[in-house]
Amino acid sequence: MFSKEDIKTLQQLNLEDGLQFISSKFSEGIVFSTSLGQEDQVITDAVFRNNSPIKVFTLDTGRLFYEHYDLLSKNNSRYQKKTEVYFPESSDVEKYMVEKGVNAFYHSVENRKQCCFIRKVKPLNRALENARVWITGLRAEQSENRENMQILEWDEERKLYKYNPLISWTYQDVLNYLEHHKVQELSLHKKGFISVGCQPCTRAIAEGENPRAGRWWWETSQKECGLHSN
Repeated sequence: MFSKEDIKTLQQLNLEDGLQFISSKFSEGIVFSTSLGQEDQVITDAVFRNNSPIKVFTLDTGRLFYEHYDLLSKNNSRYQKKTEVYFPESSDVEKYMVEKGVNAFYHSVENRKQCCFIRKVKPLNRALENARVWITGLRAEQSENRENMQILEWDEERKLYKYNPLISWTYQDVLNYLEHHKVQELSLHKKGFISVGCQPCTRAIAEGENPRAGRWWWETSQKECGLHSN
């Protein structure tokens, strides 16, 4: 559906025009997954403010910060549009906690990735059923795993296009957009939490640390949960 010329066009368009271009290609099946972080608030604002025909959804892992729910409520109120919420299967969570323990993710990378799979990956796959384009808030400078990602990619496993409109944005670009459009943010960002995931798996970072250093801080892994693979 997308040609090389389409990709070149997307690379030249700004965020709002890029979303409009994507929407012009498909009459339905375009979805955006938000974690309510700063990058995702940028895209949420662009989608909702322009009444784009894009479904916005989020994953409630069951272990989020209170601030996530507060911001979700504020978004619904400000834009008068609903963000759909997907939850993990209760039977999966119960089995994991009975067999491995409430905080087993601290004990090994394998346990942590299994928890992420149950609470994030499986709900995401449900949310992406019948989707044709999945929009994300990924940026290349966030991690080594993301620096080679392209603005438009084919996800062979899920059989859909993955559109990363902010992939070449800097963190300052994100901050500039949020300020210019007066976009609401997680209050946690002002407390040193830049990349925010589940509450037990996220800490504030010190000045000069990589933005994702606060995610699964006890690990030396690639700091990914399995939602996005290169």
